[in-house]
Amino acid sequence: MSHRFSPAILSAVLISLLLTSQAPLLAQGSAGTRILFITTAKDHPYGSHMYNFDSRLLAACLNQHRGVEAIVRSGFPQDPAELEGLAAIVFFSKPAGEMVLDPRNREKFTRLMQSGAGFVAIHWGTGIGYSKFAEAEEIRNAYLDVLGAWFRRPPCGVTIAQAELAQVDSRHPICRGWLGYELRGEYYTDLVFHDRAKPLVTVNVEGKDQVVGWTFERADGGRSYGTTLGHFHYNFIRPMHRRMVVNGILWAAQHRIPLAGSKVQLPVGELKLPPQPAESSE
Repeated sequence: MSHRFSPAILSAVLISLLLTSQAPLLAQGSAGTRILFITTAKDHPYGSHMYNFDSRLLAACLNQHRGVEAIVRSGFPQDPAELEGLAAIVFFSKPAGEMVLDPRNREKFTRLMQSGAGFVAIHWGTGIGYSKFAEAEEIRNAYLDVLGAWFRRPPCGVTIAQAELAQVDSRHPICRGWLGYELRGEYYTDLVFHDRAKPLVTVNVEGKDQVVGWTFERADGGRSYGTTLGHFHYNFIRPMHRRMVVNGILWAAQHRIPLAGSKVQLPVGELKLPPQPAESSE
């Protein structure tokens, strides 16, 4: 006996089979992409090194992407549970090298990196630090293996200039949705790079090309993204600047970056710094 099924029934069966086959993928994506920003106390004049304020702007951009949950906290977590399941950790802070390799934090941080979590350092977060601890070659090399580069004076330098950002690889996902643009910023010069780090964004200052953004595929399988930009808050008012940084964070977290670039639109009121308080840690 032959059976004939209507097109409607066949369509329903096919849709059911398709959903069933995708169930593991849907379940896998339901956990979401958790991103944790680490900030530290204000250490520069108001309007620069606005770690907490600008991290919250970037987190608000990230949270516009489906499946992403970005939160901001001050200081490195002492409870290992706060690091569990992170897709990426972002340091917009004082030199992150000193924090993550501090003996009190190093074991927890190493486990996080070995899990494949992304690592991002913004501006001074790319630094290895100025303490006696950070002078050890083992510590410097260890941070190089995490970020793919590090900053410290000397041997590096600092200059404030107006310069045009240029993409080294326009086909890289981090370069989606923005083009080269002029930026007045504090530029770190002559960073120390790992031989596997890949320059992504450069500027020409004082007649020399300087790398201000790079990617690094770590030996543990995770991704790292570093940018020395981020000194002045007013640059984060610009959508292209936010997009460049947010793209880098999504890439490090191994979350898909939209073809048109990340979503970075924010209400104008949220971008404006509040009046400077008489005394503030921000």
